[in-house]
Amino acid sequence: MGALRPFEIPESLAASYIREFGGKGRSWIASLPALAAELLGRWELRRDGEARAGEASLVLPVLRRDGTRAVLKFQMPRKETAAALIGLRVWGGEGVVRLLDHDPVSSTMLLERLDSARTLASVEDDDVAMGILAELQARLVCFPAPQGLRSLGEIATDMLQQVPQAVAALAEPDHRQILRGWASAVAELAGEPGDRMLHWDLHYGNVLAAQREPWLAIDPEPLAGDPGFDLWPALDSRWDDVVAQGNPLHVVRRRFDLLTDALGLDRARATGWTLGRLLQNSLWDIADGKATLAPSSLVVAESLLNR
Repeated sequence: MGALRPFEIPESLAASYIREFGGKGRSWIASLPALAAELLGRWELRRDGEARAGEASLVLPVLRRDGTRAVLKFQMPRKETAAALIGLRVWGGEGVVRLLDHDPVSSTMLLERLDSARTLASVEDDDVAMGILAELQARLVCFPAPQGLRSLGEIATDMLQQVPQAVAALAEPDHRQILRGWASAVAELAGEPGDRMLHWDLHYGNVLAAQREPWLAIDPEPLAGDPGFDLWPALDSRWDDVVAQGNPLHVVRRRFDLLTDALGLDRARATGWTLGRLLQNSLWDIADGKATLAPSSLVVAESLLNR
């Protein structure tokens, strides 16, 4: 299929892997050119453009032997990539990018090629964009979660155990009280965590224009749970634009209503699980050394609790 042209590993991806995984990450980055050469030969692929980096992966445009456009997606094997493979196999291209092949050793995926230059963020009318996302999300959560995925029940239990220490790390008393309130909402729902297959990161940037359908989801991080836990990334989409419009409470409420209508969710329950997502994000922030809650999280919570 022709010699492999050398490609440069984006510095941002290399730095991210080294920062996150140390020597293991450095070794994985160094192995990419040889891995790419091996898989191009094995799957009879030709390079068809420059490599680009996602947040945790390298994507290489390719052509299959029959001329079909595809991409190779490289990521270091870990539980998140194993979950993504489970989800993509079960969804089978229903509302999401189609998995064409994969290498079980390296976790490399061969995926159908979408238009990476055109995300759902390019749709200016927010109601239209949110309607498209909601329709895709409704299709994805129709699937019961298979064995092998992490469950929201586990996550809820882990979060609640972390709350006392996290509360103590917050600098402002009102933020401590808010975090306790979010934890109380999770505690009320934790006994019924749900059994749907969630994308876990479905926002405007993770929906791309396609040929097989107008829009398809990408980069799932599948989880077994209640669809209400899956709303926050959409509510937070294009956040700078939401703030710039001057009425973020209205935008969040409008988005929440569109999503819960499309998914057929009980709004009180969806509110509780969305607060759980804010709790999760806040626990991650506090673990990273932050002593205050994110302003966007406070706005989302206010918009749903004070209607």
